[in-house]
Amino acid sequence: MMTVIWLLVLLIAATVTALVWFTWNTMRKVEAAVPPRGQFMDISTGRLHYVDKGQGPAIVMIHGLGAQLGNFDYALVDALSATHRCIAIDRPGMGWSDRPDDAPANPRAQAGYVAEAIDALGLERPLIVGHSLGGAIAVCLAQDFPEKARGLALLAPLTRGGDAPSAAFASLGIKSDLVRKALAWTLATPIGLRSTDMVFDLIFGPDPVPPDYSTKGGGLLGLRPVSFFNTSRDYMASLADIKWMRAGYADMPVPVAVLFGEDDRILSVETQGRKLVADHPAIRLEVTQGGHMLPLTHPQACAEFIRRTDPGI
Repeated sequence: MMTVIWLLVLLIAATVTALVWFTWNTMRKVEAAVPPRGQFMDISTGRLHYVDKGQGPAIVMIHGLGAQLGNFDYALVDALSATHRCIAIDRPGMGWSDRPDDAPANPRAQAGYVAEAIDALGLERPLIVGHSLGGAIAVCLAQDFPEKARGLALLAPLTRGGDAPSAAFASLGIKSDLVRKALAWTLATPIGLRSTDMVFDLIFGPDPVPPDYSTKGGGLLGLRPVSFFNTSRDYMASLADIKWMRAGYADMPVPVAVLFGEDDRILSVETQGRKLVADHPAIRLEVTQGGHMLPLTHPQACAEFIRRTDPGI
């Protein structure tokens, strides 16, 4: 009997070791394929990675759940850089930006990190562009730090509760940091590789995934353990400030406009867009063709929307 138990222990240990090695090896390949392509600054969470391109009124771009600045500098930054100075950041804990494991991940806390970046760059009231979860962070930034924004241009944003959780995020609902860390270094990477087609169909559909999204768009970075760990923490904290946000819409201190894809499979245009503006008519809603990943799949439509929205030009 003891021999069987020891064999099982050895088998489990060998399996865990193989998974950790596979994850580590994949991480190294990903980091070689998608190195940092911007600059770094220091804020309270550590080093923050960002790109800064163009001339004119400043725009700060905040990406969504599980993403990084590649969602913007794939095409949207270039589409806007002739008329604007575009700063796209890797949110702390994502892409190449640092974040301590115990740093708060709720939208208001993340808005505070963005406010630190705005101060570090010496920006005077930039336009804030937020995509998906980045939209909620942008709203929190405007409500907590109104002096740091001249307006919000929100792309397929999380603005309120009410949507059922997407199957694309089924693996992220983990309450324990210890379990989260263990999964990040064992099962998350191989499962992520196996489920790519399903997840991308939900996140991008009905639009096609750009063929070079994995590298130019930074998509491969999502396979790293740190990305899974922080994406899960962000997901679990994403609705923490929703009631507070909703209470502040009536007195938003800056202009707000929202662009949604009619066929978004992650966040509902009805719930997050039309119901929002029905309750708060001062917020402008535009609806276009496409799914959730508008900055990557419809960058020109996003650029035109942002230019129409910007009260600084």
